Order: sequence, then structure tokens, then C-alpha cells
Amino acid sequence: MTARLLESREIAPEVRHFLFEVEDGTFPYVPGQFASLTADINGSPITRAYSFASAPCGNRFELCLNRVIEGKFSPYLFDLKPGDRVQMTGPYGGFIFRRPVEDSVLIATGTGIAPFRAMLQDQLSHDFSHDRSHQLTLIFGVRYEHTLLYAQEFEELARKHANFSFWPTLSRPDPDWTGRTGHVQAHLVEAIGERRDVNVFICGLKAMVDDVRSILKSSGFDRKRIIYEKYD
Repeated sequence: MTARLLESREIAPEVRHFLFEVEDGTFPYVPGQFASLTADINGSPITRAYSFASAPCGNRFELCLNRVIEGKFSPYLFDLKPGDRVQMTGPYGGFIFRRPVEDSVLIATGTGIAPFRAMLQDQLSHDFSHDRSHQLTLIFGVRYEHTLLYAQEFEELARKHANFSFWPTLSRPDPDWTGRTGHVQAHLVEAIGERRDVNVFICGLKAMVDDVRSILKSSGFDRKRIIYEKYD
């Protein structure tokens, strides 16, 4: 398939949000899945996988990624202009809500927030008219407040949906920050307590994902309830 860039914008230092449209018809996918994008860079085909950062919408999809300074593909995408095209395949992946949706804790760091934005947009829109008995809690960890990607969107979702809670946490907060601090791991007990009947979705860099998985397993979690995706 061919995807054409409609627009991109910076949403944090060295982080951009992209809007693409698929030129070959509609493009259905399940929120949480990803696509593989391919381009010829310096004479060699390079392929990278990126999670969809938006709920399905006809032939359009959104991505969120940071520029890897010494990388090959992310600088290429950052240089694209509206109207430029890139080849893609997909969708792929099983990092999706299990059905029926149960109480779930979503844990993200950095651009690992992308699939959760898609999953929450979709699920919470359905929760308006369907079963809202499940509780969804998003723990989103970054270093600085200005890198809390999509924070206003998540805060608005939390205001509109009683079954959704947004817990931003900063590891390097400014003195006037009044929210949670430290790494996401520090807030697991508060989010889960003694319960072992919730699903935990984890997305971010390998070190964080592995640490959270280890904590959950050592506390008696069934590994089938630990669903994860690593971004490195």
C-alpha cells in the first residue's frame, strides 16, 4: 500500500505527530496494532514498525514518533512534506484489548503512549453507549511536563468518562508540579493493589517493560494478563 502524508506537527522536542491517508482504499485495523513503513534511503530499502496513534477512521491513520538522531528512518519521516508518499504493509500485532474488556491498567513511557491513544479513543467512544463496568487507568511516565504527549486529550477523556483515570508522572518535575512523581513502577501498587484479576498493558522501552513485568510476575500475576510491546 501507499500512504500519503497529509500533515505533521511537532508536539514535543524531537517528537512529531503524523497524519497519513492510504491511497488504495479504506484501511481497517484494530487499535493497538502497527504498520511497517518502507523507504529507499541512501540506496537501500529500510523498514520500520510504528504503532497507530489513532482509532480507525476510513483511510486515515496517525503516528507519533521521536527523531532518533543517529537513526535512518525517523529523520527521513521528519523531513517528509505534505503530499509525500511512503510504502507500507499491515496492520500487524496483538497488542489490543482483550474481549470482553476487563478492568485494565495501561502503562506507558515516552512515545509508547501511541497505541494507548488509539485504544482509548476507540474504547471510550464505545463506552458512551455500551457497558462501562470496566475501569481503565493510564499511567504515563516521562521526565518533564512539556513531554507529556497528548496530556490535554487524556485529561479531557478523564473528565468525560467516569471509568477512565489518567495518572501522569514525572521523573524530573519542576518545583510547581503537584502530580505524581518518580517512575511508573512506583505507582503500580496504587493502581492494582491486591487485585490479580486486571489486565496490565505495558508499552515503552525495554528496560521499563521488563522491570514492570518482573514486578508483576513476582507479585503473583498470571502472565496471560501481562500484555506488552517494546519500542527498542
